Amino acid sequence: MRSRMTKPMAAAILLSLGISTAGCSSASYEKRGLDSPHQPVVKRSNYTLDLVTGAGGLSLPEQRRLADWFEAMDLRYGDRVALDDPLNSPVTRSAVGEIAGRYGILLSDGAPVTPGYVDPGNARVVLTRSTASVPNCPDWSDTFASNLGNETRSGFGCAVNGNLAAMVADPEHLIRGARGSGETVVMSSNKAIDSYRSQEPSGVKGLKASATGGK
Repeated sequence: MRSRMTKPMAAAILLSLGISTAGCSSASYEKRGLDSPHQPVVKRSNYTLDLVTGAGGLSLPEQRRLADWFEAMDLRYGDRVALDDPLNSPVTRSAVGEIAGRYGILLSDGAPVTPGYVDPGNARVVLTRSTASVPNCPDWSDTFASNLGNETRSGFGCAVNGNLAAMVADPEHLIRGARGSGETVVMSSNKAIDSYRSQEPSGVKGLKASATGGK
């Protein structure tokens, strides 16, 4: 005998099939937004050099050591140089600041915490360098050929953010941006205009008399 399927049984089967199909589709298409998970990550590293100091600050051999170290480290824009001096000698700070200034770097106010202890009579120069990269790129984890859900691919954002991380001059700007002085181009250009307007015209006090004839 042929079994008969009642309407409640058929409805239950169709409902279960619909739920399973919806579950599969929602699990497959999850990346519908335009925010890429591949974002630049900034890594900060500290490099140290201990120098011998004295009453007169840094001796000439120690200054040469510091200059050679800066050259070997390829000191450049974006690096931060700080001084950890237990004696807080202004002479030592001036000598280190002068050598760092040759590379266009100003000394930072505070030094980061580094391993070990700096004994009196020594000073530690700390060079902080930041690098930016995009982990897990390129990402070819997507293996499906069709994209019926119009979702973004697994490697979305790798190219743009990878180039941004490679080209930014100071990786710290990816975290908090560049800090300006608060003075805009319009404000600085207005200084010349205000100076021109505040000056008296040349003919207010009359023309200077000059002799045109000769004896």
